[in-house]
Amino acid sequence: MTPLIQTGAAPKPTPRLTSWESLAALQQAVTEGELGPDPRSLRVSTAFATSQAVRHDGRGRGYRNEVLSLRLGAAVGSCAAEPGGLPESAVEDAVGAEVAALLAHPLPVVRIAALDAYLMHIAPHTPGFGARPVALPAGSSLEKSRARAGSVVELLAGCGLPAGARVLVVGVVNSLLEALRSRGLRYVPCDLKGGQTEWGEPVETDAPAALGRCDAVLASGMTLGNGTFEPLRARAAADGLPLVMFAQTGSAVLPRFLGAGVHAVCAEPYPFFWLDGGPGTIHHYGGSR
Repeated sequence: MTPLIQTGAAPKPTPRLTSWESLAALQQAVTEGELGPDPRSLRVSTAFATSQAVRHDGRGRGYRNEVLSLRLGAAVGSCAAEPGGLPESAVEDAVGAEVAALLAHPLPVVRIAALDAYLMHIAPHTPGFGARPVALPAGSSLEKSRARAGSVVELLAGCGLPAGARVLVVGVVNSLLEALRSRGLRYVPCDLKGGQTEWGEPVETDAPAALGRCDAVLASGMTLGNGTFEPLRARAAADGLPLVMFAQTGSAVLPRFLGAGVHAVCAEPYPFFWLDGGPGTIHHYGGSR
């Protein structure tokens, strides 16, 4: 006779992959192995840094940053830093190290890259985990930048913004500003570096102070690495403003906050669009379909 009660270990609950209440809580859950394999059992096989300077043909202004990327199995996690913010020791510290140790590293850029690699390892950018692939055509650096920008701005379509609405753009990308203007949206450019946009507009440096004048927020994944993501997310949620993220940094981290202050994410894992002129793929999460 078949017993009505099966013996043996109870099945593990399905890990929660969205609606995390804070970056610290997500990182702690990963550290304790609640979402997948014990990070003490996983090691980074390859660590590399990319230093880039960009000035698209036809543009009068450019930018620079540095990116730390960590290879874990088939996944590559990344975190960008301002020039000078990525010491050579970061690569040496990371290669061959346990993921658990890197999640506790003193440098935020290392912690975020490790978290990104782990989350992409357990939840890659596939439809099964909520991603919608978007093809980027081959082209020049400016053509690919504009194609990506158009795709990012499309995610604002589901926010119900009227023509003339004002968007706070945190992490100034001139192609994004251009795409917003083409859709009849105004913007407030904001970046910790300050300066001016391609069109001579002043770039603000205090995002929280500018939020009260805006109807939505479009923010870079670099906010994860510089510590401004959490206060920005909390303030946008408190004010009822939709927050759309575009992410090379933390492309597998930010989708975990859908339903918890993040409306949509355009995730762009390594290799990034600016590395070559061939076609590529980015991934949409949330927003309108």
